[in-house]
Amino acid sequence: MEWFQVTVLALIQGLTEFLPISSSAHLILPAQLLGWPDQGLAFDVGVHVGSLLAVVVYFRTDIKALAKGWFASLAGRHSSESKLAWLVVLATIPAFGLGGVASDLISHYGRSVLVIAGATLIFGGLLWWADHARTEHRVLQGLGWQDAVIIGLAQAVAMIPGTSRSGITITAALMLGFERQAAARFSFLMSIPVIAGAGLLLGLELPDQSDGMAWQMIAAGALVSALSAWACIHLFLKLLDRIGMMPFVIYRMVLGLVLLAVYFAA
Repeated sequence: MEWFQVTVLALIQGLTEFLPISSSAHLILPAQLLGWPDQGLAFDVGVHVGSLLAVVVYFRTDIKALAKGWFASLAGRHSSESKLAWLVVLATIPAFGLGGVASDLISHYGRSVLVIAGATLIFGGLLWWADHARTEHRVLQGLGWQDAVIIGLAQAVAMIPGTSRSGITITAALMLGFERQAAARFSFLMSIPVIAGAGLLLGLELPDQSDGMAWQMIAAGALVSALSAWACIHLFLKLLDRIGMMPFVIYRMVLGLVLLAVYFAA
């Protein structure tokens, strides 16, 4: 890859990992429209690490409180922080479970432009409906284990390329009556173990790769991904109540139609 390609792909990863617009739908476009070469597994690991670093740094205070509460709960001292920590763990289980069962199937059948376009459009429409019909009468402190299971199952559905992990989890939370801010914050906290797990699985495959790795490009990609992801999280949470989900829904509709055009023009 050239440095320009490194920068663009790292920006795509950092920005789309946390916005409800699907990173897989965007990462396929450079190869389809511009004929760029595959970025390689090592680069994928690097930008995932960058995204993970961004969300950990941004929510470092929350993570510290959750970790402290979780360890205290093991000794029988329970709190709102320990409850939320256990709910994050519970919500993560479906994604890891489905990932172990269906990853090969999805990798084989789910990477086509048509599948990604369809998921982008369908789940974009579902996001619009959830935001339009929202009631917003629940806050994060009111999250229960049933809610965590439902949102966790929604996160597992995001294994289908084009769905958007943040998009489908926010959709599920809105449909359960949570405020936009609560839905987004729980979605971001849930992303930490999922991104870490995905990065670890990719990392385990690295020894099997025979291609040389340009470590400077990988490090640069990780840095760009981290900075863009941090800025994305900050601006998204700051503007969410003001702009809602409609801009992202419109964007997804346009993107889905572009992908369909690419597919049928090929």
